[in-house]
Amino acid sequence: MYTIFQFTGCSFAGCAIWQYEGMLAQARSFRKRAQDMYEDHIPRYKYGSFRQRVNAFWNRLSEGQKVAAGIIGLNTLVFLAWRVPHIQPVMTKWFCSNPASKAMCLPMVLSCFSHFSLWHIMANMYVLWSFSTSIVNILGKEQFLAMYLSGGVISSMSSYLLKTTVRRPGLSLGASGAIMAVLGAVCTQVPNASLAIIFLPMFTFTAGSAIKVVLAMDTAGVILGWKLFDHAAHLGGCLFGIWYIKYGSDLIWRNREPFVSKWHQFRQGGRR
Repeated sequence: MYTIFQFTGCSFAGCAIWQYEGMLAQARSFRKRAQDMYEDHIPRYKYGSFRQRVNAFWNRLSEGQKVAAGIIGLNTLVFLAWRVPHIQPVMTKWFCSNPASKAMCLPMVLSCFSHFSLWHIMANMYVLWSFSTSIVNILGKEQFLAMYLSGGVISSMSSYLLKTTVRRPGLSLGASGAIMAVLGAVCTQVPNASLAIIFLPMFTFTAGSAIKVVLAMDTAGVILGWKLFDHAAHLGGCLFGIWYIKYGSDLIWRNREPFVSKWHQFRQGGRR
């Protein structure tokens, strides 16, 4: 449990630093552009090049989609690593969460980027992409990433607790717990938003109704011992997302200023 608080603290601290450094880089970039305009500097672009097309595509994405693209890229790399037979023992040890394993802490994080089957990674990444713009509009990209990572670790711990309680060890992997934290946060913040299932777009329902159904199904899965999904991980991630959007953001993110001030002093070489 102490490890969770350590990791969560490091996640939010790291993302607060990321936000500070990003704002500093933006200020420097703005200053440089202003200087270039003053000096009548005209940049030379390679129109029609592959790089320009990639940049144009990237610039059309929302901030949330850009962060999601990075997460999807990491998940894809891990998915491809599972296809290499010689390193599967390493993947099983470090990229699967298992309360019976000697390596417990790091796999709680790494397993959140790990998928073995194609349908699993496609389903999870589709949901992440679908909700990425909304969650980043609500929290900002830095706070979203901190919540996402923390939600993943908390979902892994929820899975650990259930498995050790009922004495049913087993491997778990996937980003579902972290994504459930995103789902819980978005559906709690905007409960009247209209959602639909990808293959049944004609049937719509509110986000508030969707999260109630999800909570009910995962609670039933935990109580009845369903094994189709890791329901404890889903439930833990979803409850964390709901808690965070209601209380956690005010308790954690809005109180980051003292830490950021210390980081600013450190960056300035101790000068006040």
